[in-house]
Amino acid sequence: MSRQSGTWGEAQAASYLRRCGYELLAHSYRCRFGEIDLVARKGRTVCFVEVKLRSNVQYGLPREAVTPRKQERLRKTALCYLSEHELDCPTRFDVAEIYTDGAGGPARIEYLENAF
Repeated sequence: MSRQSGTWGEAQAASYLRRCGYELLAHSYRCRFGEIDLVARKGRTVCFVEVKLRSNVQYGLPREAVTPRKQERLRKTALCYLSEHELDCPTRFDVAEIYTDGAGGPARIEYLENAF
């Protein structure tokens, strides 16, 4: 997928989160350990969201692309975010799977809380 497609997928996930009552705290947060697509809060819980966009599952489900190595990078990046913002609160890691037909049709979103 292109960077433009990835940005579109992240926007779809952000819109979904807002509709579900989440407050968006950051988009494309970066530090020396890596990047987190979206950081959101629902209640007291801060959610670190990895967005995966797919037009088909020929190469597996989007969640399968969040490998143990990627999970470790996300954990380190999340610790950086929490430290920078002096947050001491419950956290979790979610995956937003965005399915598109590639022809501009509506996206289907599968949102996995506590994905890892």
